[in-house]
Amino acid sequence: MADDKTVHSVTYDPLRSLGLTTVFGNPGSTEQTFLQDFPDDFTYVLGLQEASVLAMADGFAQSTGEPALENFHTAADTGNAMGSLVSAYRASTPLIVTAGQQTREMLLPIRIWPTATKRSCSSPGSSGPISPHGPRMCPPRSLAPMR
Repeated sequence: MADDKTVHSVTYDPLRSLGLTTVFGNPGSTEQTFLQDFPDDFTYVLGLQEASVLAMADGFAQSTGEPALENFHTAADTGNAMGSLVSAYRASTPLIVTAGQQTREMLLPIRIWPTATKRSCSSPGSSGPISPHGPRMCPPRSLAPMR
C-alpha cells in the first residue's frame, strides 16, 4: 500500500510535538497550500499587517506561556515586522517564525539579499542575526534531510 502522507499533512506533526496550537499570519499566495484543509486542532489568527500580527503572536505567547507560530508571506513581510521581531527576541518570547518564498522562477537574478542568488536550502534568511535557526525549504524533497 502506498504511503498517503504528503508534505502538507506531515508539516503539522512537528508543530503538534512542540505544543503549538495557534498560528498567526497575514497570508499571501505562497501560504495557500499551508492553509488548505487547516487542521481542527489548530487556531488561525488572521491579521492585516505583519508587525501587528507578530505583536499579537508575541502577546499570546507571553500571556499563555505557550509557543506560537507566526507565518509571514515572504521576505518583504519579514522586513515589515522586523521591529516586532526584535522586540519578541529581546523578550525571549517562545515563537516560531516562518516565511513563504517566491517560486524559484520569480527570484530576481540580482543580488538583493546575500542569499538571493544561491540555491541553497539551508541559507538563513533576512532574520539571520536574531534567528537561532533559519533553514530554507526549497522543493518538498528537501524536507527529508532536515532535522
